[in-house]
Amino acid sequence: MTREEWLAAAVEAMRPWFEAERAPLPEAVRASCGWPSRKGLSASRRRIGECWDPKASAAGASEIFISPCLAEPARVLDVLVHELVHAAVGVAHGHRGPFRRVAKALGLEGRMTATHAGPQLEARLNTLAETLGPYPHGALDRSAFGRRQNTRMHKAICPACGFTMRVAAKWAGYGLPVCACGEQIALA
Repeated sequence: MTREEWLAAAVEAMRPWFEAERAPLPEAVRASCGWPSRKGLSASRRRIGECWDPKASAAGASEIFISPCLAEPARVLDVLVHELVHAAVGVAHGHRGPFRRVAKALGLEGRMTATHAGPQLEARLNTLAETLGPYPHGALDRSAFGRRQNTRMHKAICPACGFTMRVAAKWAGYGLPVCACGEQIALA
């Protein structure tokens, strides 16, 4: 089973939950593992799921993306429930009104922009995760790549005395200066 098949099976298993809350899911819902359009790797306020309106899809489906940073089945299902609420009530509602009502009824807790499963929903999701089996995905770890230099001026340090300076990437490309102590300065 692929991760998309796993997510599709989860969507089908959750359909009755939404019907019971009088918020049926659209017929065409596609869930997959993929980066959200924005802030997928953000250090703060990272997006771990996203639901796209059917109008944006050539297939006319509610398109849901679950972050590749997630791999724990119950957490993936928790995020999937949140995104399915968007699909059920319409993404135009944001996290207010109908979204809030359905999310709370299903057992999501916390700020509506960053929900988590409450105890009853968590138990339900754990049972579903056992039924579905392991999520066929290995999490991607952004921290493995180190912190990216995002300023125009790059930090350069002398390894001998610790002298620090800033240099534009253009000029660093031509070569870095020698420090007053005689050592070659290097980019940090």
